[in-house]
Amino acid sequence: MSERALTVSDQLVQLLALEFESLKSQDLDRFESLQPGKNDLLSELSALCPSPEDLQNLPEWDALRESLIQCRDMHRRNAVLIERKLDTIRGALHSLQVGESGSPVEVYDRLGQVARFSKGRGYQEV
Repeated sequence: MSERALTVSDQLVQLLALEFESLKSQDLDRFESLQPGKNDLLSELSALCPSPEDLQNLPEWDALRESLIQCRDMHRRNAVLIERKLDTIRGALHSLQVGESGSPVEVYDRLGQVARFSKGRGYQEV
């Protein structure tokens, strides 16, 4: 069973890489077409994976654990990319709605998230 789980997790790694490429190129149709396959792989992995305790403690699951960590990191990377694109879209929509006189100044906080500050605030608050 561990071999099948490892195969499925490797397929998920490949699919997450395709998902990232489609997000980078803004090919939303391709991105959407990948989602059912990703859900199927995740469902199958859920059924094949051992308990969290076994996954942590048994050496025969080391390769699967590393692959799942890679999947988690790739999924987070894709989520960050989606969030940044959404922030960009929100900012563009906001500037279109408010106009030039009221558009906020955008800076990034320590986590790389967009923090918006009004023009009237001082530098020390930024």
